[in-house]
Amino acid sequence: MMKLTKFLYIFSIALMLVSCKKDMTDLDKYFADSKLIPAQQIEPLPEINSPEIFVYEADDLRDPFSNDLQLLEDQINETRKVVEGEGPDLNRRKEALENYPLDGLYMAGTYLKDSSFWGLIEDPEGVIHRVSIGEYMGQNYGEIVSIDESQVEVSEWISDGLGGWTERKATIALREE
Repeated sequence: MMKLTKFLYIFSIALMLVSCKKDMTDLDKYFADSKLIPAQQIEPLPEINSPEIFVYEADDLRDPFSNDLQLLEDQINETRKVVEGEGPDLNRRKEALENYPLDGLYMAGTYLKDSSFWGLIEDPEGVIHRVSIGEYMGQNYGEIVSIDESQVEVSEWISDGLGGWTERKATIALREE
């Protein structure tokens, strides 16, 4: 078995050496023929048009190329009222209607008792709650500031994410059926 393997190795090497020949006449002929073909002219490069230069002259607007998504300080003051030093009482006990967002609450009606209006608010589960001025509702620390026959007005506190609070007014109108 060993002799047969040696013989096959020697035979395959000899076969490879015999198949190699030094005759390159076909390759030399190809190069000679290629040199006889005249060279073609290369087309000139197309002319590059330079883009129109644009100068940004809106100094009072936000730079569109900056990554800063913050509004300018004067725009912030115009769009919202930031109350410094004030905010909701985070230590008080939450009331039942503070578990629901304001848009999930409906005003079912009002009634007059002792010359002041009381509101009837329906939560998303269908339970009706009696509310008065000074009570809280909504998930943004909303305090009821006024109640009349057609609506309940709520003053909410919205966090600005930087430790400050913004006061926002919202109303819950009487639901028409």
